[in-house]
Amino acid sequence: MNIVIIGAGFTGVQLAKRLINEKNDVILIDNNDDVVRHASNRLDCTVELADGNSLETLESFDIGEKDALVTLTDSDEVNMITCSMVDAVYPSVLKIARVRNYSYYVNTNAAAKHHSETFSGKHRPLYGIDFMIHPDVEAAEAIVRAVEHGAVSDVVTFGSNYELTALQIESGSKIDGVALKDLRTLADFKFIVVYVENENGSSLPSGGTVLHAGNRVGILAAREHAPRLLQLCGAKIDALKKIVLVGAGRIGSIVAEHIIEKNKAPFFRRLFESSQQKIMRNLIIVDSDERRCDEASKRFPTAKVICGDITDDSLIQEEGIDNCDLLIGATHNHEINMVMCAYLESLGVEKTVALVAHSAFAEIARKLGVEVVVPLRDTIVDSIMSHLRGKNVTGIHTVSNGAFEIVECDLPPTSRVVGKSLKDIASPGEYLLLLIRKYGEERYDLPAGNTALSAGDHLVLIAQTGNKKALEKFSGES
Repeated sequence: MNIVIIGAGFTGVQLAKRLINEKNDVILIDNNDDVVRHASNRLDCTVELADGNSLETLESFDIGEKDALVTLTDSDEVNMITCSMVDAVYPSVLKIARVRNYSYYVNTNAAAKHHSETFSGKHRPLYGIDFMIHPDVEAAEAIVRAVEHGAVSDVVTFGSNYELTALQIESGSKIDGVALKDLRTLADFKFIVVYVENENGSSLPSGGTVLHAGNRVGILAAREHAPRLLQLCGAKIDALKKIVLVGAGRIGSIVAEHIIEKNKAPFFRRLFESSQQKIMRNLIIVDSDERRCDEASKRFPTAKVICGDITDDSLIQEEGIDNCDLLIGATHNHEINMVMCAYLESLGVEKTVALVAHSAFAEIARKLGVEVVVPLRDTIVDSIMSHLRGKNVTGIHTVSNGAFEIVECDLPPTSRVVGKSLKDIASPGEYLLLLIRKYGEERYDLPAGNTALSAGDHLVLIAQTGNKKALEKFSGES
């Protein structure tokens, strides 16, 4: 693909790096001389000092002949207007805009949904933006998924019935010292060990791979087996009687809203005390900004809202924050989130979830003792990549600190694997087909060696990040 990215900040550079690794042609544009110089030294692509919101500038780079335009500047308005301007002249170019203003995001999606019949016809999408990306929404939902599982793991969900859970194998667990080929004898439910992280790095395991305490593994299983899966790895799930949410900004507010709504679900409520009122009385929101605290008090009247500095020892002691069962660091100061979680764990907090900038900090946070780490910037790159992989790719999720990609795709009639069984196309160590949802059905199933693939099947597979060969085999995209 030929792609133009406007905005050479961290996200723009990370996106460009992923695209370059997959042999795409990338032009990166920014109007800041220092930013352009820094990006030029890190990337093997065209990096230009120019105003990306100028149609004349974009036409000088032959924007009409490109496959996609991605706008990632610090200004939502510039991102949206640039897409709209290009769409007016070159509607065939795919346009993706990052929008951080939650009102823009919510109102645009609501309008598009309300007028879905109109925009499913000949009309162009609102503002000419094919996909509007809001990183805070993705990050907040990742935090809530972790809380649903007792804050002991990172979770990626597939439909309504399967989840990929990242867990650390605890000392003395049933699978400590066991080879993968022998795991089935230890459980009466089906599951797949998808990847293994140890001192040698990350890998797609084989039957002879032996698991050890301290290894971090990604395990795929049906959602209803989540409690038993956690027990198998030796993870301890205690009732979450007291949650402290630090940060009442956009992400924190979305997390609080989801927790309040999701506590009605049976699995979620089993993690808490039985009464919904008790749950909400034990949700404490902390922020140092008075305006955000006032807004949170009005929006979440049943939660306790505290205006103060979470790093203040007197506040920690007075409010009993060091006695909480779960602490969520969801401020926009990602370093504070990481350090705060580690510090409070040292004071006795059982579980912590930290929002960090990107996956490079995730490994550091885990070494500091943080149970679940959500890398904000990686979520937006994943979301954008899922839209740039072709019409048959519907989702991208990076796991294991970016070493692997979980790819969701629809199998087109042109794919060379149509009509073949998995045992005939297996490629150990290169990719692993995790789930299949047959055309016309709603639920996923774990495939077997004799499972035959048909056009229209929805597949979930894992491969090394940037492995276009594996993706092309299934998606039919080149």
